[in-house]
Amino acid sequence: MGLGVLEHRSPLQHVPGTVVLADGESHPIHDSVPAKHGTGKHKDIILTPRPSDDPNDPLNWPYYKKVLAICILVYGSCLCACCTGPLLNASLFVLSLQFNRPIGDITVLSGYQLLVAGASGPILSAISRKYGKRPVFIFSSVACLVGTIIGSVSNTYNTLLAARVVQGLSLAAYESLVFTVVGDVFFVHERGLWTSVMAFTLTCVSNLSSVVAGKITFSLGWHYLFHILNACLGFQIILLLLFVPETSYIRHDRFIQEQTAAKDKDDAPAKEEGDVYRVEDVEIESADVPLKKTFLQEMALFNGSYSDDNFITLVIAPFVCCANLAALWTIVITGTITSFFVAVAYVIAQLFSPPPYLLSAAAVGYMSVGPFIGGAIGSVAVGLVMDPLTIWLTKKNKGVYEPEFRLVTCVFGLLCGVSLFGFGALSQNQGNIYAIDFMWGLTLFGTSFIIGPCSTYAIDAFGGMSNEIFIANVMFKNFLFYGYSYFVNNWTASAGPIAPFFTFGGISLGLVATTLIVYVFGKRYRSFWHTHNVLEKIGINTHPGI
Repeated sequence: MGLGVLEHRSPLQHVPGTVVLADGESHPIHDSVPAKHGTGKHKDIILTPRPSDDPNDPLNWPYYKKVLAICILVYGSCLCACCTGPLLNASLFVLSLQFNRPIGDITVLSGYQLLVAGASGPILSAISRKYGKRPVFIFSSVACLVGTIIGSVSNTYNTLLAARVVQGLSLAAYESLVFTVVGDVFFVHERGLWTSVMAFTLTCVSNLSSVVAGKITFSLGWHYLFHILNACLGFQIILLLLFVPETSYIRHDRFIQEQTAAKDKDDAPAKEEGDVYRVEDVEIESADVPLKKTFLQEMALFNGSYSDDNFITLVIAPFVCCANLAALWTIVITGTITSFFVAVAYVIAQLFSPPPYLLSAAAVGYMSVGPFIGGAIGSVAVGLVMDPLTIWLTKKNKGVYEPEFRLVTCVFGLLCGVSLFGFGALSQNQGNIYAIDFMWGLTLFGTSFIIGPCSTYAIDAFGGMSNEIFIANVMFKNFLFYGYSYFVNNWTASAGPIAPFFTFGGISLGLVATTLIVYVFGKRYRSFWHTHNVLEKIGINTHPGI
């Protein structure tokens, strides 16, 4: 047992996701696979995945190039996922009066956007699998720009609805594939920080955009929300075209090949040595090292095919990946808890624009400062703690890393349930507006300790199907958001805030409690899945993980 993670019982000699990450005791796996080490303070860390000798391998990019690409994609997430979603939240009351529609109808504008985001996810996932992520990101940014242009000239409810639908095409990539890019370009010991950055972007920045949107609506009118977003999107598309090469890479990793060889006992004799193994007499041909691509070659829209799998099969893969119970758990816990935070955003204008609070659109927007601060503190804390804690646990485990170590910090996710109780009770009893805002901020603080660790766990434990996991997460989450747009406002109006938010709080506590089950039994399940991979059984090739 490694620090509470139960050992597997299968005859499998190596469980994908379990790797030797820190030097210490002799590990047979690295007798057969020459290790590469980090530099500086990470000189004793074994680089996982093992980078190839190809200069075009994203793992071999200069660090500044990795960071630049990630930052441009983060900027795209800010615009396409974080700004477009809550763009009209602070303006719900204003739009309701202008179009002479109930607030529920205005909320549905965002609901349809989320519905399109969820429905388009499987197609974008298949395209990214087959042709790479770069064309998907470019399409998504352009779709967002087109939808925003429509919104900037809209003067009717139906035209604004059309704008939101087109914008919805941009959400899936910038909510899901950005996480898989972290796995493409960063090593295991670096991923925690960058998944926390992504989590911060997708949760906290949406609150900051609500603050800005409320002020713009109050001072200039809601059309200027789209005008300003147009300019920002144009700039992001230029950066995307010039400085974000394709990150998908067909990795002929010797370690992965030896995992595959060891999976079939007839291919090569193997010696079991604890939880690590030695594969004998496995011959692996070394390919010629390609030339480094030129700048123009890197900027190509398409870089060939990355998969021989049937396109229709790739489309259904996000649904099939839910047969993996650990992946399904990741999808449900992150999607559900995030949806509860969004449910608060749906009712903010409804609760605090009428008496007794009488907040203006700008003031409603300012309420998002609370969750922005809470989420920012949470994301920084997760980013600073997760990787060092994981390395420390790995060293305590004799240098062997288990993806379940990422889940330790999820204990702070219990704050989500507690804060939702507080939000419901204070809102029902017309409590202090600052205390209510603090509870909303505490919700996002706790959410940060769920999204970052669980996302990194998915990348490390099931890297070969991470595209499908994150796309399925976007589908699940956005369909939930869409459903909420039909009943959360009415439920809050008829039963008061306590009923919905006590319900959400209780569900949150229950979901976070299941983390202990995944932590203890996760390795056994990874072993089981490796020999019962449903995606491979339907013809979708996945590599073993990290």
